[in-house]
Amino acid sequence: MNDNDEYDDTYDTDTDTEEAGGGSRDGRDEVRTFAARPPVRGRGFARSWWGQTWIKALEDTALDGEQLQKGRRQARAGAVGAVSVRPGRVTAVVRDRDGTGRRCDVLLTELTDAGWDRFLDMAVDRSGHIAALLDREMPPHLVEDAASAGVELLPGVGDLEPECDCGAWDLCPHTAALCYEVARLLDQDPFVLLLMRGRGERRLLDELQLRSVARASAGATPDEEPEAASPGVRADEAFAAREILPPLPAPPPPLQEPGQPPVLDTGTAPAPGIDPDALEFLAADAAARAHRLLSEALAPGHGDQPVEQVLTPDQDAVRMAAAAPGPVIVRRLASATGRGRAELDLAVRAWRSGGTSALAVLDGEWTPGPEALARASSVLDTAWEETDRPRLRASAPGRWTVTGSEAQLRLGEDGRWWPYRKERGHWSPSGPGSHDPAAALAEALGESG
Repeated sequence: MNDNDEYDDTYDTDTDTEEAGGGSRDGRDEVRTFAARPPVRGRGFARSWWGQTWIKALEDTALDGEQLQKGRRQARAGAVGAVSVRPGRVTAVVRDRDGTGRRCDVLLTELTDAGWDRFLDMAVDRSGHIAALLDREMPPHLVEDAASAGVELLPGVGDLEPECDCGAWDLCPHTAALCYEVARLLDQDPFVLLLMRGRGERRLLDELQLRSVARASAGATPDEEPEAASPGVRADEAFAAREILPPLPAPPPPLQEPGQPPVLDTGTAPAPGIDPDALEFLAADAAARAHRLLSEALAPGHGDQPVEQVLTPDQDAVRMAAAAPGPVIVRRLASATGRGRAELDLAVRAWRSGGTSALAVLDGEWTPGPEALARASSVLDTAWEETDRPRLRASAPGRWTVTGSEAQLRLGEDGRWWPYRKERGHWSPSGPGSHDPAAALAEALGESG
């Protein structure tokens, strides 16, 4: 059972052969219908980066921010009925407060046959992308590799075309509400986007399997007599033939766990300045990091992963403290970072909630520029319904405290909002960052989930 089961996802067949953008359909897996969802409060419509990209395409295209705000309100109130998704189109009935139902559609151009060929060839070459889709994930590298092949999967500005029987010529609250609801569907299952682009999940997986088998068969040759040793191939010729070379053999299976660190308690006093406990901890930490790096290197799609960020000594000390090494090592790490024990505990909490980004929000104050401050104010103004909006006061640059509550929002330089709660007189990190301030504040108030 996958995360999408909660949407009462049903499959149907559709013999409609209308083409858009040159795409063709074979009638399999062409329509998916998702039951109407209950009202949503205290969280954003999308947590995944691809769901947020969908919303950004919507909001960057809209000419009237008031229509967007009304659409968000209707979507949150559960006014969007069952959503039907098919190639090039998503459809639903959205009800106004008086109960009037409006049939609305949002159109997205289908990929051409040539575009699907390029996408499928790319996906067959990178099995990690297929595995991610089956896990209901859409890694950025999949979208980037598709774009490199000339295939744009996610919509950009102007790609979403609204239609509504309310008579609006542009985006209206009904089509905006539908778009926000679609973002929730995309969050759970990126195959919804691929269906809108022209191919259903079953058809897509069938075509991927056929291509994989065909490619493997094309590489098989009858047994031949052994040939004499080759004198070699020029480097430029080998590089030019890289796409037709046979695949490398499967890598060895990863180790289940890192090796045991050495025990330095030999009964002999260590040399002056040598701390056996610290050395044992550093050896165990190095083994654990080496095991993680090896596991990642052997994982599918490793070459597509970003380069690991280099940590400062202070950040690395907090990372090591987050591994709970014991009181002796923690005291040494606190001393090395210039933090008291309580301060190090806060830093560890921040690290566990968001790594270096969360640590930067805890440790330093930054003053948003006029544009960043204007964007933040706009997001805060539209994150809640008028009746639900909390009273926020700016307590420091980039920080807003809820009046009458021990909760605070902090804005990071990456645009994410971080929840904080006052505990024993200190502001403490209380959860991961979010691009939705309502979701972050729900975390700070203990209302998430």
